[in-house]
Amino acid sequence: MKITCTGRKVSLKPSFTEQAEKRLAKLDKFFTPDASAQVTVTVEKSGQTVELMVRDKGLAVRAEKMASRMEDALDDAAELLERRVIKNRKRLGDRLTKAAELPAGLPDIAEEEEIYDVIREKHFAVKPCTVEEAILQMNLLGHSFYLFRDVDSDGIQVVYRRAEGSYGLLVPEP
Repeated sequence: MKITCTGRKVSLKPSFTEQAEKRLAKLDKFFTPDASAQVTVTVEKSGQTVELMVRDKGLAVRAEKMASRMEDALDDAAELLERRVIKNRKRLGDRLTKAAELPAGLPDIAEEEEIYDVIREKHFAVKPCTVEEAILQMNLLGHSFYLFRDVDSDGIQVVYRRAEGSYGLLVPEP
């Protein structure tokens, strides 16, 4: 697995990078050798956040944790990522190259498989607008996301409200 470490508002020490590589090496059994992992560390007033994103064969698995120390956040995020893969290993099926075996001491949470139950379906017209208009419409509706057709590209996009109050934009790749 190819691992890239990035620090936002912080310079990462080589010891942290080595720890991240060692911790993510334990996840190699779930992914192909072509998989890539991105470790992003962000330092804020409230703590240090570690985000792990692993991409493999069109599959993306993400985990994010915050702690007072980046090493603790890394351990928590890696553990969460591993639990997510194990929990969904039956649904992932052939996407995982090797059987996702349970590590010692970890309960078999995959047996408690949740059922995806769609309780509501909504149909609506997707009107062309700009990103700013979409954010305004989202705020007027009181939603945390808004699907729209971009005026310039004519593509479907999604704006969403992030946890810290800023906005994000999801743009599908062609």
